[in-house]
Amino acid sequence: MGGTRTYEVRTYGCQMNVHDSERLSGLLEDAGYVRAPEGSDGDADVIVFNTCAVRENADNKLYGNLGHLAPKKARRPGMQIAVGGCLAQKDRDTIVQRAPWVDVVFGTHNIGKLPVLLERARVQEEAQVEIAESLEAFPSTLPTRRESAYAAWVSISVGCNNTCTFCIVPALRGKEKDRRPGDILAEVEALVAEGVSEITLLGQNVNAYGSDIGDREAFSKLLRACGTIDGLERVRFTSPHPRDFTDDVIAAMAETPNVMPQLHMPLQSGSDPVLKAMRRSYRQERYLGIIEKVRAAIPHAAITTDIIVGFPGETEADFEQTLHVVREARFAQAFTFQYSKRPGTPAAEMDGQIPKEVVQARYERLVALQEEISWKENKKQVGRTLELMVAEGEGRKDGTTHRLSGRAPDNRLVHFTKPDQEIRPGDVVTVEVTYAAPHHLLAEGPVLDVRRTRAGDAWEKRNAAERPAPSGVMLGLPKIGAPEPLPAVASGCGCD
Repeated sequence: MGGTRTYEVRTYGCQMNVHDSERLSGLLEDAGYVRAPEGSDGDADVIVFNTCAVRENADNKLYGNLGHLAPKKARRPGMQIAVGGCLAQKDRDTIVQRAPWVDVVFGTHNIGKLPVLLERARVQEEAQVEIAESLEAFPSTLPTRRESAYAAWVSISVGCNNTCTFCIVPALRGKEKDRRPGDILAEVEALVAEGVSEITLLGQNVNAYGSDIGDREAFSKLLRACGTIDGLERVRFTSPHPRDFTDDVIAAMAETPNVMPQLHMPLQSGSDPVLKAMRRSYRQERYLGIIEKVRAAIPHAAITTDIIVGFPGETEADFEQTLHVVREARFAQAFTFQYSKRPGTPAAEMDGQIPKEVVQARYERLVALQEEISWKENKKQVGRTLELMVAEGEGRKDGTTHRLSGRAPDNRLVHFTKPDQEIRPGDVVTVEVTYAAPHHLLAEGPVLDVRRTRAGDAWEKRNAAERPAPSGVMLGLPKIGAPEPLPAVASGCGCD
């Protein structure tokens, strides 16, 4: 082909896909590709779609984007398009039938094959569809290009053993497979040595970790082991399941200083009959009991959740029970979803599908209630002194407001006044909260303290390495913040 080929990865769905996309980028760069510049708008030589199959419009979104690229590819014969992820695992040959200009289709179990499949498609001049039925290599053994210099995902398991009637993910990701604790800790230590100061332990059902290796307390032991790693300042995890959330995990969270006071605990519904129909193996009392124990052990914990509105058969009384749990739990934030049919799931064939207008009305009531609660919970933070890890790109208005942004230990987003001295993403500042909005906090006074960190050094080193050489004499300092940060930790897919 001549010259260096560029690539772009477009990611849809949950944090699992975000992490997989880091691996896909690493694989492509290991194979000699370079990342296309920001804003290239589909002009890369290789465009990879890492898809999600959870939401109802996932198919339409993918084929719409593929259709948009068809004329571009017709003008550029050397351009290649690849489709991977959960939708690829589900639809397989359908993708090249509906979009014959796609070059490669690969599944969730064989992301490591992408460079080989691209080359094979180029040489043979025909589409390559390869979907593995079981995991070929644990994602963390593959090359990676992390999106953040100071924060990283660490997979502890893949797959899921649950059989929730609304969720297609277990059919696409497979049964749960756990990594060996030593391999996980070795990866964390290697990341810390590179300058990472915050890690998020990642699994489809993270606190079921250990079931595959025969140790039901393996997850709490892993949290405690992370507490012994020098230089690791913040540990988070997502997403747990109420069925597997045990007292030893709560104790480990409370007693391990670098495990952050934050918990994402999917509720899905507050109604016992709906939970039964969803095949969720807990009930309202059990769920609220967990929340009560967590708040007793970690008073300042911020608890977030996922909720599905309009599941088949949900009555007004059922929905009122969900509102009751929301009031009792006082979530800092809730990721709310209107139920959508997914072909291949039991719920799609259930009687009692709720009319769209009813689902919409309930959804709006839930969102309004949660907004009110989020604001009340955030107002409790006013006057508190917090340590923030400075974030990159999280404050979209920071440039015009002369602020920077950071994450508190409980993962709340805080915008703070930019001080005179240089602060880098990954550094830590101490501020006093002066104002609360439903989705963020403000610290409008002066920064009380700045702590330069190894994570900030790592960001500065990466930023300098990736910055193009100047064409002439430049005055002033480089501006902070261009690439996108890791998303806020949350399930986002409504299937945990």
